[in-house]
Amino acid sequence: MTHTSLQTPTRRRSALARRKATAGRRFIVPNLLAVLIFMLIPLAFSLYLSFQRWDLFHAPKFVGVDNYRRLFTGDPMFYVALVNTIIFTIATVIPTVVISVAVAAALNAKVKGIGFFRSVMFLPLVTSVAAMAVVWSYLFEPDTGVLNTILRWFGIPAVPWLIDPHWALVSLCLVSTWKSVPFAAAVLLAAMQGVPEELLEAAKIDGAGGLRRLLSITVPMIRPALGFVFVISIINSFQAFDQAYVLTGGAGGPESGTYVFGIMLFQNAFQFDDLGYASALAWVLFAILLILTYLQMRWGRRGEQ
Repeated sequence: MTHTSLQTPTRRRSALARRKATAGRRFIVPNLLAVLIFMLIPLAFSLYLSFQRWDLFHAPKFVGVDNYRRLFTGDPMFYVALVNTIIFTIATVIPTVVISVAVAAALNAKVKGIGFFRSVMFLPLVTSVAAMAVVWSYLFEPDTGVLNTILRWFGIPAVPWLIDPHWALVSLCLVSTWKSVPFAAAVLLAAMQGVPEELLEAAKIDGAGGLRRLLSITVPMIRPALGFVFVISIINSFQAFDQAYVLTGGAGGPESGTYVFGIMLFQNAFQFDDLGYASALAWVLFAILLILTYLQMRWGRRGEQ
């Protein structure tokens, strides 16, 4: 009798566990199908295309590694895009991280009306990138733009923001940093709110100022969030296209000053109708980002140890 009564709850628990597992699989299957259809299959197809020559109008022709060989040895524009993208990434990621830390620290302060400033700060997150770039293009106008008008008030000559190739890249970095800061600040703000108040109060009692508390306590404790922001910022910089296209056109700006990987990939795929070559470029870009992400994660683990 006792043996039978012990078996019944066990069977009920096992049946309940099976039902829960079945329900979990039912919830997971649609997501797995979406990943398969919209991510894995296109990725596999793009890898297949990277070994083909295809112009969308004729059947793909297998060319082996010719696309990759042409990329590294036969296309000087690849190295122009590589250099521009590296400069653009450095000039965007570093200011984004530094400004985001400062903004998140300011928004983390417990002062009256801080909710309003948080809302204003996050407005670029819900703004169309194309619309934002159009507005900035008006701000960068050499004769009637707001920025040059302000510079003239102080006796500074007008800057050829989108005309000179070097200033065009600077302009692109400014817009991209402005666009990237809100998201990075939101991530860092969430991490800062998890820093124990007791540590900050103890440091304040010991005489540490606000900057010292930020650099010695807050920043080390939000290192995982900083690593995440750093990686995401690098990925976004390497994938930059829309703001560069709207600001300086699909040709990569004056004298290829803003010819980054996003513009190069778009040109080869949709202007030159060379889908195979564009796919090879996309996979080279993927390999670069994979290596950079791995190195950053490895350095992050070493720093935590």
